[in-house]
Amino acid sequence: MAENNRLELVSTRRDGVATLTMNRPERGNALSAELVEALLDGVNAALEDDAVHTLVLRGQGRHFCTGLDLSDLDRASDAALLWRLVRIETLLTTVWQAPKRTVAVAQGRTWGAGADLFVACEQRVALPGATFRFPGAQFGIVLGTRRLALRLGGGAARDLLTSGGERDTAQALACGLASHAEEPDLQAPKVDAATGASLRATTRAAEGGDLRDADLAALVRSAAQPGLVSRVRRYVESLKAAQVAPVAAVAAVAAMAQIAAPERPTAEPGAR
Repeated sequence: MAENNRLELVSTRRDGVATLTMNRPERGNALSAELVEALLDGVNAALEDDAVHTLVLRGQGRHFCTGLDLSDLDRASDAALLWRLVRIETLLTTVWQAPKRTVAVAQGRTWGAGADLFVACEQRVALPGATFRFPGAQFGIVLGTRRLALRLGGGAARDLLTSGGERDTAQALACGLASHAEEPDLQAPKVDAATGASLRATTRAAEGGDLRDADLAALVRSAAQPGLVSRVRRYVESLKAAQVAPVAAVAAVAAMAQIAAPERPTAEPGAR
């Protein structure tokens, strides 16, 4: 349910451009079940509208999308969480297979399923200060992996996924994760809609064709392993521990400095 009765997704259309703006800035536009369904409805509506030639995805506030909303993790079952992941994969596939131009404009944190949504778009704008992470493999989830490999290359994708690393704007542009450093011209394409759809289908065939069933199967196999919620919980706890560690280290250094201070030699009275 939208918080404070506010829409979790804002949809606008102008001059053939449909814009879907995720509108949960206080939660970093994390993907709640309701937001995922709203995105699916909005994407499908835009793709079915003959007056729309371009679909743009944005996030309200500081961040594009910080990934799956885990605020209700303590109440979630493995089956319910698996279903949410299946719906996210359905969204990603719909965007990836779109017969029209798709654009993601990312600022701030673009993490997890939010990063997968970014990757699924044809044109990917990384604004200054954007960061990209793909932590799903750290709790055993295979989501968006093939699409990421097509953007980066298999070796680079494996390294990013298994290392749990982060890419900033410059790195994302250099490796192909992002395609633009600023928003592109969104005027109508020079080809008609049917030709554009055919070109997209043909070029995707060269990338292996329509593998949505294989992508979904890979996700389900990974997520269906017993203990999905427990694995995600351990990941979240590791993040909290990592955030506490630097604070503890600073406190320890400060304490050591206080202990060591009296041991420092002092100048004798009258010394220059």
